[in-house]
Amino acid sequence: MSDQDGTVTDVRDTDVRDEVPSVSELENEGDVAADFIEGLLDIADIDGDLTLDVRQGRAYVSVDADDDALRLISEPDTVQALQELTRLAVQSKTGAFSRLILDVGGSRDARRQQLEKLVDLAVVKLEEGASQASLPSMSSYERKLVHDIVADRGLVSESYGEGPTRHTVIRRA
Repeated sequence: MSDQDGTVTDVRDTDVRDEVPSVSELENEGDVAADFIEGLLDIADIDGDLTLDVRQGRAYVSVDADDDALRLISEPDTVQALQELTRLAVQSKTGAFSRLILDVGGSRDARRQQLEKLVDLAVVKLEEGASQASLPSMSSYERKLVHDIVADRGLVSESYGEGPTRHTVIRRA
C-alpha cells in the first residue's frame, strides 16, 4: 500500500480498524468465515467440524476432521494462505478489516510449540553469554506469540525489518 508521498506501508503489521470490534461483530466474522470454509471443504469433499470462538479481540475458527486430506491442508504455509483467503472473504462480505485466526487440525497449537522451542534455543544462547538472539522471519501473528512467550519468561523482545524479512530479536530484561 502506498501513501500519498509514495511511501510503501506493509499493512499486515498494522491494524486498520480505528476501534476494537465488538463481540457480536467478531461472532459475525466467525460466522461468515465458517460459511466460506464450509464451502471450500464441500468443494474438496472433506468432512470437517468447525468451532467458532472469540479470543483476544479476534475471531477464531478451528477446523477438525479425521480425513487424511485435512492433514494436507494443515501445513503452516497452507493454513496461512487459507487464513488470508478467508479474511478476504470476510472483508468482502462485511466491508470491515478482519484479523481472524484460522486453525486447521491443531496446526496453531503445533506452531506455538515450535515457537516455544525456538525461544528455548534463544534463551540458551543468552545464557551462554550472547547479548541477543535473533529468530527467523515470521508472520505478525507468530511474532505476537513469540513476544508473549518471551515476556512470560521475563525477557524482552522487539521486531525488526520490514515485510517478509520482519523478525524478532530477544534480549535479557
